[in-house]
Amino acid sequence: MRDYKTLIENYFDKHSFVEANIKSFDNFVAKELQSIIDDMGEIVPSVIPQEVQEFKIKLDKIWIEKPQIIEADGSRRDVYPAEARLRKLTYSAPIYLEVSAHIDGVQVESFTSEIGRMPLMIKSKYCHLHSLKREDLIERGEDPEDPGGYFILNGNERILVMVEDLASNRMFVDKTSIGPSKYKARIFSEGGGLRIPHLVEQMKDGVIYLSFTRFQRVPIVAIIKALGLIKDQDITSIISDDKSYDDIFVNLYKCIHLKTKDDAIDSLAKEAGITQTKEIKIEKTLEQLDRYLLPHLGITKEDRISKAYNLCKIVKKFLMVSKDGLSMSDKDHYMNKRIKLSGDLLTDLFRVNFRVLINDMLYNFQRLVKRGKFHSIKIIIRDKLLSGRIMSALATGNWPGGRSGISQNIDRTNFLGTMSHLKRVISLLSASQENFEARALHSTHWGRLCPIETPEGTPIGLRKNLSMLCDVSHEEVDSNKILKHLESMGMSKND
Repeated sequence: MRDYKTLIENYFDKHSFVEANIKSFDNFVAKELQSIIDDMGEIVPSVIPQEVQEFKIKLDKIWIEKPQIIEADGSRRDVYPAEARLRKLTYSAPIYLEVSAHIDGVQVESFTSEIGRMPLMIKSKYCHLHSLKREDLIERGEDPEDPGGYFILNGNERILVMVEDLASNRMFVDKTSIGPSKYKARIFSEGGGLRIPHLVEQMKDGVIYLSFTRFQRVPIVAIIKALGLIKDQDITSIISDDKSYDDIFVNLYKCIHLKTKDDAIDSLAKEAGITQTKEIKIEKTLEQLDRYLLPHLGITKEDRISKAYNLCKIVKKFLMVSKDGLSMSDKDHYMNKRIKLSGDLLTDLFRVNFRVLINDMLYNFQRLVKRGKFHSIKIIIRDKLLSGRIMSALATGNWPGGRSGISQNIDRTNFLGTMSHLKRVISLLSASQENFEARALHSTHWGRLCPIETPEGTPIGLRKNLSMLCDVSHEEVDSNKILKHLESMGMSKND
């Protein structure tokens, strides 16, 4: 204990205050950007030239370079943060994308295009100040004690505040005081760039309903049958192999008329208001189930049976809480929370705005084809569109999903004020509502969040700060490795 000062000093010699945020940004540039491009796959325009049978635009590799500036005479050169502050510039780097056009399976055009500019985090791997020594930083006009972790937009220093949110892909069961259902279960399923809320309720007649996107209060057994788990015996054994619940038989009786998979799909189509011919109705309903039902389990038809099994497990847990008195999930336990760092927030922003760029490319392409003036796909990419939308979000703090206040001007009152701002965590809950439990200090905040620093008034307990020695990990989980480890311990795939 006597040497604690030496230990803390050694820790800060090797680690930065904002290390988690910088690592998150580096991960966004190195991995997340490419994964967004890979998720988009091939672009197939609906309007193509008459003499062409098949036209595809493929997006391949994406990368960014170090921050540069284009002067008035057209010359390019490196720009450093001090110059960006003084000249009211944006400290950003060009984003390059490899694009190729394929006509009838043959590549006819391939080029590298600048699709926009990305504001760069100070002291990140792609910043000119990365790994510079103290003397070099002073020479470049920088404060050697400045930790970085912020952006420079038009000369203003802007910070992305960390956001605290409920963990995705977990089931939370709550007791309700109003409404026809005594208990409600919520799951925020996140996968494939989507975050879909699912709501499970049990009405007074005992029937359990599931609500998500177009499907509102649909019997959960009908969805299980539509996914391919038809036999009532199989559904019963998965839900309650060890204990019998009368509620299961009530639910099975409600869907007794659904003898086949097609019957169940037809029933769901009516609930969702899909009215076309039978073949199109089945195709559209299955498309909705693949894409929006529990997307974290997969979005292909091969994942349907896995989704059916998981819905049975959801019903089982719901009944264990509502009938057997199993303790409900503690939403305020930090195990059930996730902190979104700068990289995660920029991933959300880039994914939404890249889709806008793709739609704009398709619009420009189809307009040229209809006029008969199409020669090259180089002219359909507008680089100012993506840059403008990203800069606008960072300048205003308005983020996809209706969130605001994510980006803020950094507090430069004094050094401690700056450190506090860089470690700030905000909750998405409304400050005007009570939310007593969310504001209270929880035992799991120990070592993670500062128990003292929070503002007085309406945002108390909703605006917090990370502890000085707190780090946020963002290691990727290798599911295959975990499965192999579980199998080596004796667990089978059927468990």
